[in-house]
Formats: sequence, structure tokens, C-alpha cells
Amino acid sequence: MITWTANPVNIFMKRKFRLHKGTHIKEDSMGAKRSARKSRHHGNVVQIQQFLPNKQKDVKIIPRNKNQEDYMLKLLDLKKDIVFGVGPAGTGKTLIAVQVAIKLFKEKVVDKIIVTRPVVSVDEDLGFLPGSLEEKMAPWTRPIFDVLREYFTAKEISGMIEEGIIEISPLAYMRGRTFKRAFILADEMQNTTANQMKMLLTRLGTGSYMAVTGDLAQTDRIKDNGLLDFIQCYSTHSGSSRLAMTSFNHVDIERHRAVREVLEIYGDV
Repeated sequence: MITWTANPVNIFMKRKFRLHKGTHIKEDSMGAKRSARKSRHHGNVVQIQQFLPNKQKDVKIIPRNKNQEDYMLKLLDLKKDIVFGVGPAGTGKTLIAVQVAIKLFKEKVVDKIIVTRPVVSVDEDLGFLPGSLEEKMAPWTRPIFDVLREYFTAKEISGMIEEGIIEISPLAYMRGRTFKRAFILADEMQNTTANQMKMLLTRLGTGSYMAVTGDLAQTDRIKDNGLLDFIQCYSTHSGSSRLAMTSFNHVDIERHRAVREVLEIYGDV
């Protein structure tokens, strides 16, 4: 009787010995096993894919009230370069703006989508946070990416960020830049200063459009508020043909009914 030790050479010699003694090993047996495993894996992938949500190809924006419809139509009007959506949380200001941005991108009206917002909670100093700029901004831009995921896969979004088609930028990083053929979504602008707001609104270049959203009731900046300052200036200026504004109120809230009651308790509505 021959005793074999478990090393590669002995395993190879054992197979030769078995062949010599008349024990045949089919060459295709291992290949068949591998094919079976591969087939089972493919079947599992197919089963998983049927539970994944289908990405929407066409952007269908369905307003739920008159102010949302007014806001949507202004954003889709290419004669309006800058549109403000101002009002309480839950009125669809950011949601509709993102949907319009995706629609214009898919229709090749714009070539890129820029997302910006002030990061007041850390005084716009993101250097101590780990990761890339997009990763540092992730906690503040998550609602926007939730909408993007309805139309693009995670891999597509990552590729678009790498190619600069989708850009995430803190407001402080916008200074000195001019955007061409871009849709700029400026979110949570109730936290800007007057100088920051003026700087932002003058970043617009050829073929670009901007949506500015904010809720003055949730501002972290009481003094020198850029959004409030612009609204006051806008209200006294007549004949603005390239700018538009939609003001939302508590009856436009389309989130959970409890949200409206919470705002009522706080006296915001």
C-alpha cells in the first residue's frame, strides 16, 4: 500500500498512479462541474435582477398642486434662466428641480448637472472630513441622489461624477467659475450671505439654467441672509424677464400629514 502526502507533486503522481492502475479520470468532469456552478450563479443573478427597481427612461414630472405646476412650468421654460422656489419643507422644491435637471440633460438641452449648497454646519470647511469632495458632501446631497437613482444606476452615477457630468460643489467653491450648458441646482440657499447669493447668481454662462431653493423658516443665518435680501430686492424690481419665482405655503406640503402639523406647532405655517 502506498501512502501519499498532501503536496502538489504527490497529488499529481497519485493521479498518474490511478490512471496506470486502470482508474480513469474524465478530462471534462472538472469542466462540467465548473459549468454547473457558473450556470447556478447566472440563475441566481437573474433571480435577483427581477427584484431590482427598473430605472425610468423618460422623466415624467407630475405636479400635485397649482404651485408645483407653476414652479415646474417656470423651470421648463427655457426663457427663464433662473427660477426660485421658496417655501416650507415638503413642498417639492428640490424634487421637481432635480427632475427638471434630469429631463433637460436627457433631452440634451444641458451637458451637465451642478449641485451646490452652503455647508453652514461646518462653516464650509470640509477639510477634516475623510474621502473625496463628493463623499464629504454626501450627507447634505443624499436627497438629490435619491432622485437621481430613480433614473440612473449607481454605476452610471459614479461614471457621470468621474466625467464631470454630475458635479457636487460646496457654495464656497463656486467663486470665480462660469458654467456653460449646465443646470445648476442651488439647494438650501436660506443659509447664504448676501455676497454669496450675488456670487452664485452671476456664475451663469451660455446655455445654462439655475434653480434656487430655500426655506426662510429653517435658516441658520438670521443676519445678512442672502435669500431674504434677494427676495426683497426682487419684489421691488419690475420687468425681470429672465428670472422667476414661485412661493410655496403650508397648503402645498405633500409629505406626510404629520409634517404639516409639526410646522403648525412651530408656528411656521
